[in-house]
Amino acid sequence: MELIPRPQYIEKIASLINRGMMLILTGQRRVGKSKVLELFKDWLKENQPDANVVYINKEFQEFRDIITAEQLYDYVIGKLPKGDQNYILIDEVQDIENFENALRSFHAEDRCQVIATGSNAYIFSSELGTRLSGRYIEVKIYNLSYLEFLRFHNLEDSEAALMYYLKVGGLPGLFAFTREEESQIKDYLEGVYNTILIKDVVSREKVRNVSQLENVIRYVTDNIGKPISVANMVRYMTSKGEKISDETVSNYLKYFQDAYLAIPIRRFDIHGKILLESNNKYYFSDHGIRNFLCATDFRGSIEKIMENVVWNHLRRQGFDVTVGILRAGEIDFVATKGDQRMYIQVTYLLASEDTIKREFGNLAAIKDNYPKYVVSLDPISGGLNEYPGIEHVNLREFLKTTF
Repeated sequence: MELIPRPQYIEKIASLINRGMMLILTGQRRVGKSKVLELFKDWLKENQPDANVVYINKEFQEFRDIITAEQLYDYVIGKLPKGDQNYILIDEVQDIENFENALRSFHAEDRCQVIATGSNAYIFSSELGTRLSGRYIEVKIYNLSYLEFLRFHNLEDSEAALMYYLKVGGLPGLFAFTREEESQIKDYLEGVYNTILIKDVVSREKVRNVSQLENVIRYVTDNIGKPISVANMVRYMTSKGEKISDETVSNYLKYFQDAYLAIPIRRFDIHGKILLESNNKYYFSDHGIRNFLCATDFRGSIEKIMENVVWNHLRRQGFDVTVGILRAGEIDFVATKGDQRMYIQVTYLLASEDTIKREFGNLAAIKDNYPKYVVSLDPISGGLNEYPGIEHVNLREFLKTTF
């Protein structure tokens, strides 16, 4: 199968190699971590032709006998001579028992540059942070951006292409389907969702009540982009005849986060400049999976889907994204990266004076000089005289912009 370039990740990995740190590629299943690793293998072949590279993909039958850390260590040492240009690339490293012992040894012996991928945050956050403390850098892989989506699907930039992206999402595997193959696309998204749910949540966390678990993720799906209170969720599910505790709901939400399925976004008090700890909003790593779970509500959810896409666009560029809280209202996103900051409101259309006052007025209430944007699907962009300093941008243009 043809490898489609994703240069932003290859450039980032290339900038981090040989700095004394292991590189761990993380992200939701099927966002393309394995392909990025393959692309980097090709980059090494072209840019460091004398390098010694060991590539292990645990989904390949030829590597079925590498089950333990000891077997991994012996296999790699048998393949790599001593030297500076040694690389080991491991895909699905979590399938190797106690893999971190071998990685620690490679690092301590300065044998090679380790680059590995895995399928869930549980391995590459809390556990790995302890086992490999201070020895690795996490490289986050996201679903396709809008521009990547156009390239993968060989599409011209257009309103129709944008709507297709908003509807099906940005999983790279969708490039194998045409726009007309709606049932096949649905089957693909269902397969990815089921794999995440079963392998990364049910099996790993030993969840017994799968039906209850799915009811919680569907609640999150229905309330995408809205503040979610555990207590309110429990009350709602209890009213539907579901017996569930606050602790169980909190655990389920954490499991979804660990699987990169649905991610919480914290609230930031703009005036007080403090993070608030409760009632987070949730967005999906891939909005196509969210749409699959809520198949009959695409049109009614278009504004929230737009928010999801804008949130991911900002995250891909390295911004820390929070929800802005004002005394008079709310800002959809506060995006911060170092000294850089911007405020973003997302709305479907500026179809009424009330909408304009809400979206522009909330931004105007922020008394600083950081950039402020209103993003919508209106075809005409540009600011409004009565709201100086606030830029109105069409969603397509926003998604093509690097900040």
